[in-house]
This record gives sequence, C-alpha cells and structure tokens, in this order.
Amino acid sequence: MYTCRMEKYLYKDLEFRTCGGSGLRLPIVSLGLWNNFSFEDSFDNIKAMLHTAFDLGITHFDLANNYGPPPGSAETNFGRALSDGLGVYRDQMIVSSKAGYGMWEGPYGDGGSRKYLISSIDQSLKRTGLEYFDIFYHHRFDPNTPMEETALALDQIVKSGKALYVGVSNYNGEQLVKMHGLLSDLKTPFIISQPSYSIANRWIEENGALSEAKKLGLGTIVFSPLAQGLLTSRYLKGVPKDSRAGKKRWGMDSRVNADSISKVKELNEIASDRGQTLAQMALSWVIKNDSVTSVLIGASSPKQIKENIKLNPIFSKEELDAIDKIRLI
Repeated sequence: MYTCRMEKYLYKDLEFRTCGGSGLRLPIVSLGLWNNFSFEDSFDNIKAMLHTAFDLGITHFDLANNYGPPPGSAETNFGRALSDGLGVYRDQMIVSSKAGYGMWEGPYGDGGSRKYLISSIDQSLKRTGLEYFDIFYHHRFDPNTPMEETALALDQIVKSGKALYVGVSNYNGEQLVKMHGLLSDLKTPFIISQPSYSIANRWIEENGALSEAKKLGLGTIVFSPLAQGLLTSRYLKGVPKDSRAGKKRWGMDSRVNADSISKVKELNEIASDRGQTLAQMALSWVIKNDSVTSVLIGASSPKQIKENIKLNPIFSKEELDAIDKIRLI
C-alpha cells in the first residue's frame, strides 16, 4: 500500500502564499482533480498521485461536485483515498469543492440557488466522507439567480459548519465586486477567486478579475494553466489520437491547428533556452505574478506531478516580451 512519508514533506521547499487578506496560506502549486480521478481511471494510480502530491508539499486538493465521469466520482475516489490512509493527515490539508454547473436532472441540479448549493454540498460531503470543506465555491456566475440568494446560501454553508471559507469561480471583475460587497455585509469569510488563466488565455487581465481580486483582498487560484494540454510537449509533433484535441474534448480540436502548433513550438524554444519544459515554463509564467496565490495543476501520473513543481518564476524582460508576442488566441 502506498503511504505518505512524513520525513519527505517539503513544506520548506515549496513556496506558500497567503490567500488575499485572510490567514490561510496555500502552496503555489495545488492539485486539481478535474480529470483522471474518475471511476474510469485506475484507483491505484489515483492514490499514488494524491500521496505523491502530498509528499511533495502540495497540501491543497481541489474538487467539484461534477468532476468525473460520472459526475461525483472524483469526490468519491478522493474519499476512498482518505479512508485508505491519507485521511490521517486531514488537518494538514486544504480540501475544496464547488457547485454551480449541471449535476443532476431537473430544475434544482444547476445554477446558484440556495436549494442547489446546499443540497450539493451535503452530497459532496457524503461522497468524500468529510465533515467540512476548507473552501467551498460557487462554480459559475448564474444570471438566473439573484446574487443575493447565492450569497446567503454561501453564508449559511459557513455558519452551519460545512465550510470554513467560501470562494467563487469563473466570475469577472464586476461580478467579484458585487459578491464581495454582499458577503462582506454578512461577514462571510469570502477569500478566493478561481478563474482560468494561462499564456494562451489572459481573460482575467482584460475583464478585471485579477486586479479587482487584489483590490478586494481576495486570493486568486487559477485553473487550466496549461490550456488543457496545449502548452505542453503534447502537440509539438501534431495531434495524437489519444489527446484531448484528437478526441475532440473541451473544444480542443478547434484550438489545435497548424498556426497554434507553430506558436507552441516557438514557446517551447524559449522554455528550452530557460532549461525548462514548456509545461514548466507555462506554470512558472502564471505564478510569476504575485497576485496569483496558487496554480492548479492536473495530472495523469505521479511522474507528471514531480515534473510540474519544478518552477522558476523569474523571467527576464526579453523572455516576457518574446512570450507576449506569441499570442495563441
């Protein structure tokens, strides 16, 4: 059985950053369980990845109710890993989950209503076997639910002991400001925003999500820093049949073409000159910004996790200028 090795924890070697104006500190690299942690994946490999991450000082594990497939299976497998040895370290972990996207059939399994959010967190806690989440997010802005209702639901979740802190994901700057105002009035510990962000996707620089979070004293943890695998060596020689683009998943087939592959090769040359893989450089580029608290990585193997914590967030002006000229989108 794979077990954590206490003596190998690298808390001193992996940088931790304070999450906005809160007292919570997160490792600069966190592990997201969006892909490769479902019932379709090897549980032995899942457990090995979780233990490897924790051994390396990655103390934060990020889930959502609909991660799978099927939806809920990533939470269930995480719970299995906790009950199979990892759970003894619960107080040394940050575990987060979310609700907001479609989870079950009918009118109450999607959005931002009190009914959905509170029902969902109860289900997520049962699947993981946890008594509480450290952070619980509203996963997306819902234009069909008054934000006041969503805020009150998040407040109730904290005050009922089901989460210690709350956050939001996929909110723009204007939406962050409004939610912050509502939760501040309620004195709810709203501490973090989770948007997508990468060299290929800079929307939070343009819509105010990054700058407003900093002004409001919120931390920012970003997902898809490798643009769903585009910013890796995966596509340097074309489109493998077993890749996300090859399988036409998440719209990757429309993003991977001759032009984008040519630009990825240019980025790879910059990374090589820095002594890094393209993935390592892409992750380093995200975390170079001190407004970013942590970067969420995905993984398919323990080896990949070990490689992707080898970051160097120091860039020369020439390197940054060269990267900025290669716009993938």
